[in-house]
Amino acid sequence: MGVVNVTPDSFSDGGLSFAPDAAVAHGLALLEQGADIVDVGGESTRPGAARPPAEEELRRVLPVVRELVAAGGFVSVDTMRAEVAARALDAGARMVNDVSGGLADPAMLPLMARSGVPYVLMHWRGHAAGMQANAVYDDVVTDVLAELRARTGAALDAGVPPGRLVVDPGLGFAKTPEHNWELLGRLGEVVRALEFPVLVGASRKSFLGHLLADRATGRPRPARQRDAATTAVSALAAAQGAWCVRVHDVASTLDAVRVTARWGSEAARPARPAPG
Repeated sequence: MGVVNVTPDSFSDGGLSFAPDAAVAHGLALLEQGADIVDVGGESTRPGAARPPAEEELRRVLPVVRELVAAGGFVSVDTMRAEVAARALDAGARMVNDVSGGLADPAMLPLMARSGVPYVLMHWRGHAAGMQANAVYDDVVTDVLAELRARTGAALDAGVPPGRLVVDPGLGFAKTPEHNWELLGRLGEVVRALEFPVLVGASRKSFLGHLLADRATGRPRPARQRDAATTAVSALAAAQGAWCVRVHDVASTLDAVRVTARWGSEAARPARPAPG
């Protein structure tokens, strides 16, 4: 899944794709590089970000969705608002990626029950402006699993077909760097425990910047210089059974995931008998 941020304040690219033409060109480039899905979002979810009005979010995403659909892309809309999701689906989007897991808008789950498209439901504990205050867990993996099960249960109760659900452990959302690393270190456990495909979104996130901080100054690595680390995380996530990885740099990630898949297929083969 390639990321198309149509925002002026994204942590990862500083608004480089904010203009519709730039966002469309970026999405087309990601598709050319091999993205299976392009994920178009008009609301920044970086820690501390303010929410745009719904009208502004619609103004940002709808032209980009239409153009990428017209070009033959499989388009996902990254939104917490049912109104934006519905309008994007009318424009041709074929998936909804909701970082709130249906908690931000009570109309979202009923819409997803009617829509017939895949729905990505993420672990979430509040909007970006104050979410890091909620980064308190007894055991982050156990707690995240319990909260994701509650949200998938709510989705199923609302009528969302189980075959349309995807879950996301929400790296970076109401989580410290230590929480993110524990979730990744136990990702195989997360994948096995849940009954749905798992999406992992680690791309360029701040916990990677802290890991790669300058040794002399302690300054975190800038977001756009975290792609190699993202590629490593993506390959390891694929090896642990992740269904999809959401990234900014598609080309290098796709190479890494292909290597991981080939490695896994070779490792699964029966051992050849020793010569002689």
